[in-house]
Amino acid sequence: MAVSPERDERARSGPAPVPGAAPSAVGRWLADELGDERWLHCTLHPIGGGRSNLTYRVESPAGAVVLRRPPVGRVAATAHDMGRERRVITALAGTAVPVPAVLAATTGGPPVDAPCYVMELIEGVVPVGELPPGWAATEQERRAASTALVDVLVALHAVDPHAVGLGDFGRPEGFLSRQVRRWVAQWEQARDGVPADPATAAELSRLAERLADAVPATQRHTIVHGDYRIDNCLFDAADPGRIRAVLDWELSTLGDPLADLGLLLVYWHQADEHPVWRAAQHLPSPTRLPGFLRRDEVAAAYAAGTGLDLAPLPWYVAFGAFKLGVVLAGILARVQAGMVPASMAAGLDGSLAPLVALGHHVLAEGLDR
Repeated sequence: MAVSPERDERARSGPAPVPGAAPSAVGRWLADELGDERWLHCTLHPIGGGRSNLTYRVESPAGAVVLRRPPVGRVAATAHDMGRERRVITALAGTAVPVPAVLAATTGGPPVDAPCYVMELIEGVVPVGELPPGWAATEQERRAASTALVDVLVALHAVDPHAVGLGDFGRPEGFLSRQVRRWVAQWEQARDGVPADPATAAELSRLAERLADAVPATQRHTIVHGDYRIDNCLFDAADPGRIRAVLDWELSTLGDPLADLGLLLVYWHQADEHPVWRAAQHLPSPTRLPGFLRRDEVAAAYAAGTGLDLAPLPWYVAFGAFKLGVVLAGILARVQAGMVPASMAAGLDGSLAPLVALGHHVLAEGLDR
């Protein structure tokens, strides 16, 4: 993952113990891989909140790069596959989808005793919560940023997987049904460690059944990012209308592109929210500010760019709410089990029930309410 100064500073305030990576081991490995002994004298700084794959900024007299590795502890391997992340980023180089260049990789052993890879550092802005002072300060600039976000998603879904060597990157047939089953299985693994009341668990199971019983027909098979949102994109510091890199490809595969749009809309905040939407928004987003597109405008721009029929979009949004609820429940379960720091659960308490309620609401009322 490439980084921004803003995302970087949220996670570090100077030298400190680095979980999951040792500077000496990383330095030796980079010196060998990149052919420059100046990497022997490097420092590592965690980047981001660390709720998923772990990311570090590696700095040395030779320059700076970014290292990605899986989380420490027991996790679902398919959700944190370094090889898949590296492969999709490498394949998309040279397309209209901006991605950082991969510089080195290993399937295990040194430098972190796990699969990892290193990519170029791209500076820019990752919008998380409040926007950096002076960046996208006008409504016109914020509209440009949200338009760019849609345009890059359209560009991703226009890439021919076979043309970039990703024809075998997933099994697109039956993708949606498998996704529902997969996230039900993830819930079953997490539920014993989640402080969820029986009513919430029952409603989540009922939502899964509703989704499984009404799976829409896929209109097109494409590369799917799996977690596309504004804070998984790195924007140009001088031009909010330009995305310099799309980040965090750990859930990417081949499947139904509307799954990306549905989840993006779950993450999206706007000023005049229905209470059910507002209650489900436990993760920060700047998109409530004036100038950012509304959810219906995001959907309309995406439809114009892809030509896809958005009539079944409520199903995809409901599935996005279901999936996000399970993801956050898994994080809470890992914290509860002492596998990861309690800071990873900051702001997530009570997030599951509102997301389940949002899924039911969208299936019943559509996206206009």
